[in-house]
Amino acid sequence: MSGRILRFVLGGALALTLLACTPGEGAEQDAGQERDPLTEARLRMVERQLRPRGVINENVLRAMSTVPRHEFLPASQRALAYTDQPLPIAHGQTISQPYIVAFMTQVLELERGDKVLEIGTGSGYQAAVLATLVDSVYSIEILEPLAVRARETLERLGYDHVRIRIGDGYRGWPEHAPFDAIIVTAAPDHVPQPLMDQLAVGGRMVIPVGSYYQELMLFTKDPDGTITREGGISVRFVPMTGEAENPSPPPPR
Repeated sequence: MSGRILRFVLGGALALTLLACTPGEGAEQDAGQERDPLTEARLRMVERQLRPRGVINENVLRAMSTVPRHEFLPASQRALAYTDQPLPIAHGQTISQPYIVAFMTQVLELERGDKVLEIGTGSGYQAAVLATLVDSVYSIEILEPLAVRARETLERLGYDHVRIRIGDGYRGWPEHAPFDAIIVTAAPDHVPQPLMDQLAVGGRMVIPVGSYYQELMLFTKDPDGTITREGGISVRFVPMTGEAENPSPPPPR
């Protein structure tokens, strides 16, 4: 994934320049034990693809070490589960590459008690990573077959505090707002105002914005209600469909 980092700041330094960290707890527990090839591949993914590229949050690394990405893929794609690339799932959709999942999760700076809204459930993999880190995950998927399959997979794997709703994510999930963090995994050409409105004070939203060329943006709602915007890396996500396809609202005067 090419692109540039502008101001995604973690621990006082740029996210892609901080490389040193200690092994995750999951990796330590597995050390010296016989592991199946998929587990080995998952741990190599963390050590060779994520750490060297600036994913330094130990909780995020632990989640990426333990969530079985292969379980969220069609059988035909499972051999590629721990390569750093997006993969097709169904209905023209993809599962994001592991680095992007980890990076987007890291910039949210999650804490255990946080309530997170995800727009674009897809396979359910990102929701599982979030559920490893926080107590409440609300996820919306516009394509019913994907939502049903993701719900079944998450339940089978024991991620029982993820709630999935079938519908258009443009207007969020107001019944459960405000959210401490919002993550959007499909790209609108403008930031949906309803999502910004549902972000809690002090909350953070990460979202790809753009049409063909997109930029990953981080928005933070300050204590006085103002929004701080930080630019990020160039990305390619599937377009956000539904209400997001309507013409962009005019800029404020």
